[in-house]
Amino acid sequence: MARYLRPTTLEEALALRAQAGETPLALLAGGTDVYPVRTHKSAWFQPFSRDVLDLGAVPELSGIQHDATGTRIGATATWSAVADAALPPAFDALKQASRQVGGVQIQNRGTIGGNLCNASPAADGVPPLLALDAQVELASLRGRRQLPLADFVLGNRRTALAPDEILVAIHVPAQPEGARSTFLKLGARAYLVISIASVAAVIATDAAGLVSGVRLAVGACSAAPQRLATLEARLIGLPAGDLAARVEPEDLAALAPIDDVRASAAYRRDAALVLVRRALTQLAGKPMEAAA
Repeated sequence: MARYLRPTTLEEALALRAQAGETPLALLAGGTDVYPVRTHKSAWFQPFSRDVLDLGAVPELSGIQHDATGTRIGATATWSAVADAALPPAFDALKQASRQVGGVQIQNRGTIGGNLCNASPAADGVPPLLALDAQVELASLRGRRQLPLADFVLGNRRTALAPDEILVAIHVPAQPEGARSTFLKLGARAYLVISIASVAAVIATDAAGLVSGVRLAVGACSAAPQRLATLEARLIGLPAGDLAARVEPEDLAALAPIDDVRASAAYRRDAALVLVRRALTQLAGKPMEAAA
């Protein structure tokens, strides 16, 4: 029979993780991914005998702290907590995405760390965090390390998390003064839906209205959400109002969408292009004074 383990300190959790050996523990935070998988296996008479490590009682994994040096979001912070946090406009995209993760009940239980570790290509939380240049903090009994989020989410259901590690927190560096952001998602309906394509954008402009910084990330159009680095570099120095018109299909050539039950690869590519242009148009209409 599987064991249920509920440590109250990070050190205890890491020790249990390390002791698991070749059969890794099933990490439990909000449970919004673990329980559906377990139910699906039971329905098809497949065993689910892994011990469960509940991280919900570990204080170091929770909470959201923001100051002039940056922002720390604990791995077990819920989507509702993210949506309600007092954060600057650069985080609007992340807040908007938090209200797209399932319904309110899921948002009250589901965690930002669980969303990253689940590593779905359509994960709503990944594009906004990529656009914020986020890093993840990983811990084990061997020590701690930080990785750029792009180096952590490796592909469909694949991450760089080692078998003895736990995701502790997400770290976002201080954003440019006046930066603002948005998150756009296309699905078969407005809510409670998996993305066909999604886009997060963060831009900052100078006093003349020229772009001093821009970051764009696209989800559900590759094995892992990814930044559009070449396009970002090309948009620097341009008037904010001109950005959408400068985006061409070739700027999204690095994406690798697939055909599935929700959309064709061609549709996804076209949708991503439209969403990128819409996001830039939306942000161009928000002057620094209004976004501050």
